[in-house]
Amino acid sequence: MDRLPIIYVRGYAGPTAGIDAAVDDPFYGFNHGATHVRVGGDGDPHFYQFEGPLLRLMGDEDYRLLVQGDQHRYLLDAADAELPQASLWVYRFYDQAATTFLPPPHENLFERVFSKIHQRVTADGFNIETAAAGLYDLIALVRQKTGAPKVHLVAHSMGGLVVRCMMQKICFQPEDDGRSRVPAKDLVAKFFTYGTPHGGIDFQLDALDWAQQAFGPAGSDIFAPEKMYGYLEPGAAFGDEPPRGSDFDPQAMPEEAFPPKDVFCLVGTNPKDYGLARLTVGPKSDGLVRIDHAYVRRAHRAYVYRSHSGPYGEVNSEEGYQNLRRFLFGRWQVLLGLADLPTAAGDDDQWQADMRLAIRGLPVIISERQAAHWCPIQLSKEIRRRSGKPDRTVPLAATFLLERAPATPGPPLDKSAAARMRYSLTLRVFELQGQNGHFRFDDHLEQVPAWSDSLIVDIEPGTQGEGLQVWAAWNSMVEGAGERFDPITDGLPTPSQRQPAALEREDEGYACHIDLPPTARALPVLGADATVRIQIRDRRAGS
Repeated sequence: MDRLPIIYVRGYAGPTAGIDAAVDDPFYGFNHGATHVRVGGDGDPHFYQFEGPLLRLMGDEDYRLLVQGDQHRYLLDAADAELPQASLWVYRFYDQAATTFLPPPHENLFERVFSKIHQRVTADGFNIETAAAGLYDLIALVRQKTGAPKVHLVAHSMGGLVVRCMMQKICFQPEDDGRSRVPAKDLVAKFFTYGTPHGGIDFQLDALDWAQQAFGPAGSDIFAPEKMYGYLEPGAAFGDEPPRGSDFDPQAMPEEAFPPKDVFCLVGTNPKDYGLARLTVGPKSDGLVRIDHAYVRRAHRAYVYRSHSGPYGEVNSEEGYQNLRRFLFGRWQVLLGLADLPTAAGDDDQWQADMRLAIRGLPVIISERQAAHWCPIQLSKEIRRRSGKPDRTVPLAATFLLERAPATPGPPLDKSAAARMRYSLTLRVFELQGQNGHFRFDDHLEQVPAWSDSLIVDIEPGTQGEGLQVWAAWNSMVEGAGERFDPITDGLPTPSQRQPAALEREDEGYACHIDLPPTARALPVLGADATVRIQIRDRRAGS
């Protein structure tokens, strides 16, 4: 995949005091790494050294960081198409609102105290639409100086709303000189968000929601769902609310603005490691943004047990980086879903599924949805929602796979470089029995699934990079440790089971169905015909 310029847009810094602290960081936090990770059943912290996404992109993908005292000045001084396309840029939109670049004012004691208080409750100089217009100008400048046809945008938290304001509103407004602006889909190749409140921020207390919307201390009213209409809708003004009867949905991105298929939303599911703010937002969140508000509808998603920011944050995490890298540069898109399910689900019994997706060679889980993290897959609800629709496949997970390193003469330096691409999908299905709208626990065994297993999938492109072969096997059916067999079907008991899966051509890719084990098909929620549907698309073919 093409290595286009990457522009990073940071999140909310709070009042002026927070803005002053943010601008002291030369790369607005995109350089931050971490040394803590929660692993194992106890969830205790362990040491794991993650260098940060900035350094990793330079090492893994040969990106260059060009500064020389002032990135923006460096861009202005460069000749057109002189700079490398594989370059990293930080949008420093908060600099103009900071006070640290100004000479200290002459103030008496009272004025100094008032100024300090003022700086902790206001964010003078920041306006989301001004920031969005500045981002549009920066993209144009980066394209001009690198010669790149498009750029990638990577944003944390509020930064994703700045990007969306540019895409959905600013790009539909004329320039100051009356010229039409270029649509975002012609400027941006891919858009990745970490913990962005695409649906706004809701608090557990209605009084806090009212205060946020009414007063918006330090500019926080941009997170009120009702006020998002003003900066996401062309023709609206900030403060406007959707007209009565409007179908405005802040989590919907219009196709004419930017295609959701080119958006990836990383959703954090760990609320406990995000300071005191978690007490006002509660569980089902990353400590600040609710899980069900952290994505654009129809966009790609991954769920990771990370907090909004801090030592266990999303940006400074291996999980976040691996999803980012694969979304930007992975050739193969893989979609997994449960297919051929019953046409209806019982009204009282509630079936849920935990899901974990892992990729060979990575030290982290690439995506996981668990009841323990407040985000299981609601099987019964999904089946009912899809009743009567042509495609009743229940989505489980999606990921992107990097191309294998080209073969070199002699033994490979890295064993995994010459291996097939392998990933595993672990499913645990639970039943919560109900009666008259209430759960019944008479026969319930906590944390004992009705069925659990792992599907191990190997994917190998053809020798000329065309075509695919896929092997898949349930771990319970493999005779021995999975790492002993490559492809995984070599561990199945009979020769007929060791053949590659039957692939069907589909548009720009392939699809196949893998039968669930007998234990799973005996469950009424899955049924005797249930399969896992695997869709693999070559993104290079559609670029």
